[in-house]
Amino acid sequence: MSKGPYDRDAYRRFAENLRSALDGGNIEHPAIWRLRRKALKTAQRTAAGSHMWFSKISSRQAARTVYLGGGSAIILPHPTAQQLQIVENAPEQLHKVLQLVRTMPFVHVRRQMGDNTEFNPVCNLYVCVADPKNYRLAYEWAMTMGPVKRGRPGPEFVMVDIPEEHLLRMQILVLPEHDVNVCLGSDYTGECKKGFLRQAMFRADGRGMLGLHAGTKVVRARDRSTGRLKTYGVFLFGLTATGKSTWSCHPLGLDPDRGEGTWVAQDDIVMLRRDGSALGTERGFYVKTDVDVKLQEAMYRSLAHKSALLENVMLNAKGEVDFLDERLGENGRGVLDRRQLKVKRGRKLVSICADSMDLPSLEALDGLVFAFITRRNTIMPFAQRLTWEQGVLAYLWGESTHSFATVPERAGESVRIVGMDDFIIGAQGRKVNAFYDIVKELVARHPGKVHFFQYNTGGVGEIIETDEATGKKTLVRKATRVPIEVMAALQRGDLRGTNEHKKGRLNTEEVVACEGHDLAQYEAARLYSDAQIRAYVEDLVEGRRAFTEEIAAQGLRPEVVALAHRELDAIAGRRGAEPWAEPERPEAREAAEDRLPLSPYLTPWGKHRPERSLATSGGTQKR
Repeated sequence: MSKGPYDRDAYRRFAENLRSALDGGNIEHPAIWRLRRKALKTAQRTAAGSHMWFSKISSRQAARTVYLGGGSAIILPHPTAQQLQIVENAPEQLHKVLQLVRTMPFVHVRRQMGDNTEFNPVCNLYVCVADPKNYRLAYEWAMTMGPVKRGRPGPEFVMVDIPEEHLLRMQILVLPEHDVNVCLGSDYTGECKKGFLRQAMFRADGRGMLGLHAGTKVVRARDRSTGRLKTYGVFLFGLTATGKSTWSCHPLGLDPDRGEGTWVAQDDIVMLRRDGSALGTERGFYVKTDVDVKLQEAMYRSLAHKSALLENVMLNAKGEVDFLDERLGENGRGVLDRRQLKVKRGRKLVSICADSMDLPSLEALDGLVFAFITRRNTIMPFAQRLTWEQGVLAYLWGESTHSFATVPERAGESVRIVGMDDFIIGAQGRKVNAFYDIVKELVARHPGKVHFFQYNTGGVGEIIETDEATGKKTLVRKATRVPIEVMAALQRGDLRGTNEHKKGRLNTEEVVACEGHDLAQYEAARLYSDAQIRAYVEDLVEGRRAFTEEIAAQGLRPEVVALAHRELDAIAGRRGAEPWAEPERPEAREAAEDRLPLSPYLTPWGKHRPERSLATSGGTQKR
């Protein structure tokens, strides 16, 4: 089998040569307070005392991101022509990066991801500061992480960011086997954040954990049937811009006078362990800033605090910020201090930040909740209760849709990404296999304590017509969006056990009643004809079936494939017709990445090479 455009030897040589390049006197290693001082010189100060910058790039460049390595465990399953061209030119680009690292001015900041004794990636960011404005990149990212603590196990990662590269050559080169990321041409802080988090998930997956694109929180809710206060660990999965951060940081209207409450642990990336616990990654959250104090109070107050570091938000001549004014851009961002996530109770501001960024094991909780956030606008119920098998399938299908407001030419089309995680390195089937194993084991060991829900933060009733001649799409009827207070009530009711359910057309248990809100107005039957509903269901089933087969080709186990098709047969009402039959497949050996170590006595992480660390060869980081 040809290796194609991938040159593993070139990647290895680059990683080795980078060690000596990071020794140069052109690289400064400032203490955090000195880095802050340099970064703030280029900032605008807001009326609240926070600081803000504008960047030339305001979103992550997924279409220009490639994984450089060998085999299905590393490379992109379906690279585009543009990505293949980037891969082909990568050796030349990497050689240029070495030259630039040896000659251009760089700043190095060394920080620690997470705060535990098992898995603490030490992250080394090197940013080119030929343009002094780029000091803010290093500082903003540094505020999402913590100081490096002695005696922690690692591993150690490196990222080189050269924003000064020409926009025509903008690209992100990921070398997972060497724990190195390179960003060229982008000054978007999100590339630095995701570069390290993506690498951490890759390494965690190889150590018996499972990296998840999910927020986490601890929730205490009073159970209706027993009157007892129960403590839950909650995972919230969701694609970018579906509400993952919003709902990770939302208090849900629970009653603190009765002991209820929500305490935020993480909003983006965690490492799930086989006992149901989750290791957190970030102490500062990098979030979208389109928040309303009336609807997202905790996030608003943290972003309006003087500690916030803002990007691309609307700032008037008086220095006043308007988070909801997006006329100059639709991806305003901010680094918030999770300790400033506060809500007003009486005359006091009370923190809803959890004491730890980690979730405890299931044994220490009354229950564990896996909640999957989708954003669809036609017939999807606002809330569904799932079986554990349906929960695995929700993770597999990872659904949302393109919006008419943001992608009008693809409006209404489904978006499916395994685990709602577009940072998976290599074959995606292995992630579903691992999630299936962990969930199945948790359910077997803790019957009645593991719960699965799906929430639609979009709406219902949307109608889009497509001109057959031109393909142009026209929005005929806007969706009726789910109000935030209704979504909060639905989630609150699921935790308290006060919602009422019935079996719905998608073979799940749909919520039909929740306290304080009339859900009848959102029923699909009131908005569409029977024929329209059947067409939407058929489209959903066909899309899920095709996606299942796509992931089956990426190592998804036959038993999960069969589970998916049985579920889709049930939704399509094919019990009386010939059911889907599993095609004959050649006997396959279990992939190495599926053989996750089950023993609690995991081998400690070891460096790739015994000589010296790639990250620390440039000198000692000042504290």
